[in-house]
Amino acid sequence: MVEPGDFLTALQGWLRVQRSVLVAYSGGVDSALVMAVAHQELGDRALACIGVSPSYPLREYEAALQTAAHVGANVISVPTEEYLDPRYTANPANRCYFCKAELYRRLAEIAAKKNLALIVDGNNASDLAEDRPGRQAGKENGVRSPLAELGISKDQVRALARQMGLPVWDKPAMPCLSSRVPHGMPIVPAMLKRIEQAENVLLQLGFRELRVRHHGDVARIEVPPADFPRVMELRRQIHDGIVAAGYKFVSLDLAGFQSGSLHQAFV
Repeated sequence: MVEPGDFLTALQGWLRVQRSVLVAYSGGVDSALVMAVAHQELGDRALACIGVSPSYPLREYEAALQTAAHVGANVISVPTEEYLDPRYTANPANRCYFCKAELYRRLAEIAAKKNLALIVDGNNASDLAEDRPGRQAGKENGVRSPLAELGISKDQVRALARQMGLPVWDKPAMPCLSSRVPHGMPIVPAMLKRIEQAENVLLQLGFRELRVRHHGDVARIEVPPADFPRVMELRRQIHDGIVAAGYKFVSLDLAGFQSGSLHQAFV
């Protein structure tokens, strides 16, 4: 493991010695940092690839393209079809495995076609402490995680991204839309579109850290408790906007924003 002050140098060196890489890029701060350093060190021998599906919000896709343009990196998009896999749509606890397996299969096809030597992702050292079934799919497909391998934590990723001038250095984590649905409730694209539209209502009103959890006709809003007063001030706009997205009822979770709260939530 490298010393904290040497993390950027270590990441640069890790990527510099690769013949070429394909970066699994989502637009979040982790994969953006890997993309930016790969572009810096390898130039045209680095390619960022975005997997696009109903579980990936359009707003995230557009923001990811903007970040890639800011860096000047090469980026392409590839459609993924995990939503056609009944193992994924059944929404089991290891749903992410099937999603990532589909993504990495598509990325492997692109890497082979473009003669790119290695696929890398943005998993960091902090992720290793969490239960992430998608990591197993990465291992099975030979995907490397330079941030995790170098012991770079999430906080350190943000510090390095800020140091490099990446506009997403303080971007809140935004997992795929399927994470808003309780395990066991089947995933369908129309449901994901409804969630996306509901969250857009809150984002357009200036909320940054949020989730809209899907419980059938009920949209359960999670925001930090510090944002509760603004929710009350804007409650009519929030209610009407989320109802227009297709929900009948809108609730505010008084426990506040909790990443991964559906692991304990009811179906």
